Amino acid sequence: KDGWLKFPSDISTDIEANNLVWAKITESGSFDQAMVIFHHWNARARNRQIANFFSLLGVTVVEIAMPYHFERSRPGSTHADYMLSPNLGRTIQSVRQAVWDGRKLIRWLKSEGYREISVLGMSLGSWVAGLVAARDSAVSKASLFLAAGSLADMVWTGRATRSIRASLEPEIGLADLRQAWGPLDLENYAHSLARPDLDLHVVLAKRDKVVLPELSERFMQRLKDAGANPNILALNCGHYSLAIPPYILLVGLSLKRFLS
Repeated sequence: KDGWLKFPSDISTDIEANNLVWAKITESGSFDQAMVIFHHWNARARNRQIANFFSLLGVTVVEIAMPYHFERSRPGSTHADYMLSPNLGRTIQSVRQAVWDGRKLIRWLKSEGYREISVLGMSLGSWVAGLVAARDSAVSKASLFLAAGSLADMVWTGRATRSIRASLEPEIGLADLRQAWGPLDLENYAHSLARPDLDLHVVLAKRDKVVLPELSERFMQRLKDAGANPNILALNCGHYSLAIPPYILLVGLSLKRFLS
């Protein structure tokens, strides 16, 4: 039932382990639909519950390792500091690598005969999933958990990224960071995400201190202005409490409805 896919990344980095992409496949027995999951920053493990739940519903689940996570971790590192860091260029390279890896995986899934491809991104993974969906017409559904548009604003205002801001602040302001990370800002891809053959599902936490609600609301407005009609579930919880009952059950049911 569980299988592994390994393939070389098309972007080569100094960390050898990071140049081989690992994806865990939980088969559904059907080629109707495959969902690629992009996990959150510093994730420690893949999400067996989500994979098992959706595979039983007929959706094959593919959990990719994003750069510098899981099997791709930098030797000796305690967290995925190369994926998101004060090194502006390396962060762009890492997100770009995640997008390229995801698109390569999707091409493989299509070649295997999967008819419908969905992407699911969680927190930082939602930026990757959003960029993949914006650029890849093979993706017909995108679900973004705990998402906003501007990665620069998220890093500058979020509780989980205070150390990155502290490192940047002596050298650079928010306006400069927005400009530097413009290629990673999902608001700049609103028109691509509003394409008529893409369905959008967004889950937000109203008490989020990591991805501030006002940033998410601004992104939702930008999507609507571009002509998108996202299916939005806003829950009265925080960034991390979304992952526990009852909130995670509501999220699962909402995602199930969206995918079916």
